Amino acid sequence: MNPSILSNLDRVLTSPLVAALTAPYGVDRFLEPFNPMWSATQVRGRIEAVQRQTRDSVTITVRPNRHWQGFVAGQYARIEVEIDGVRRSRCYSLASAAPGRDGAVEFTIKQQDGGLVSTFLYAYAQVGMVLGLSQAEGEFVLPESPTTPLLLVAGGSGITPVMSMLRTLDGRVSSAPVSMLYYVRTAADAIYGDELAALFARHASWQLRVIHTRDGGSHFSPAHVDALVADLAAVDTYVCGPAALIDALIALSAERGCEARLRHERFTAPVSTAVIDPNTVSGELRFIRSERLATNDGRSLLDQAEAAGLRPEAGCRMGICHSCTCRKTSGVVRDLRSGKLSSDGEEDIQICVSAAVGDVTLDL
Repeated sequence: MNPSILSNLDRVLTSPLVAALTAPYGVDRFLEPFNPMWSATQVRGRIEAVQRQTRDSVTITVRPNRHWQGFVAGQYARIEVEIDGVRRSRCYSLASAAPGRDGAVEFTIKQQDGGLVSTFLYAYAQVGMVLGLSQAEGEFVLPESPTTPLLLVAGGSGITPVMSMLRTLDGRVSSAPVSMLYYVRTAADAIYGDELAALFARHASWQLRVIHTRDGGSHFSPAHVDALVADLAAVDTYVCGPAALIDALIALSAERGCEARLRHERFTAPVSTAVIDPNTVSGELRFIRSERLATNDGRSLLDQAEAAGLRPEAGCRMGICHSCTCRKTSGVVRDLRSGKLSSDGEEDIQICVSAAVGDVTLDL
């Protein structure tokens, strides 16, 4: 459709008049019956291909609608699905080369024990399914034209943003030398195993070592790095994977004085240092927009809001993506990662990693 026509249509659909006419549901509720990909403002995507590379992962190729603004290799997006009548969203790294083949993007999702969204997608993802998407986010990205040698380290499903980086670099005429360590339980658990081997075989200055931690290999060791790069301080290092792997690279970089050259992306929450005595939990939660009250039980404000029947926006649920940020109008909250207390005045907080200390009022 002509861009000028689309622009005029957007102005109409997002106008105050249309908002008033479609309240309280919003215009998208009336567009969906005609085509679930239609939206006045929201990014949505239709699944075009599904592949299950390993026993516990699913790879989906998704074509976003016209609201998608593209991504940089290494970024993630929130995927939203409806499960038992409730919209749920989680953050997943993009695995495709940036900006994407013909507009399509790829995600690989590893099924997590107890993971609502990952289990749902692994079991039910199919061609034609429409997903909600956010715009791409994240700072775990390559520079525009890297010239310094790169060390990429991935563990398990942490391969997904690294795969996006490798595919993007592979499509360029020239790129910096790349060394990679990939830790995975067994050969059968290696996501993108065959493609990785083919990628590195095409580049004389690229070198790959895959370590099977449950089949004769060991977990991370500084010796693994030293076998690939002569000087850690002379390379830019990117690591994504389990907390123990990331923490080990952080410690090694600090020991060798090159912390500034390390970038990392966690897909699990850091270990909480907050200690909360359940006997001290008290107070009441007031959700002013929904006019609901709840007795504080000490859990995160996100968990308690959902238990009260609210549906606040949420993504990673670990304080990384900031999609759950909302306005606290009064009360003190504790950061569940650090134990730090907030002020008692108005401020924006991340409700997935905040717990009430006494009475708290939220603009939800």
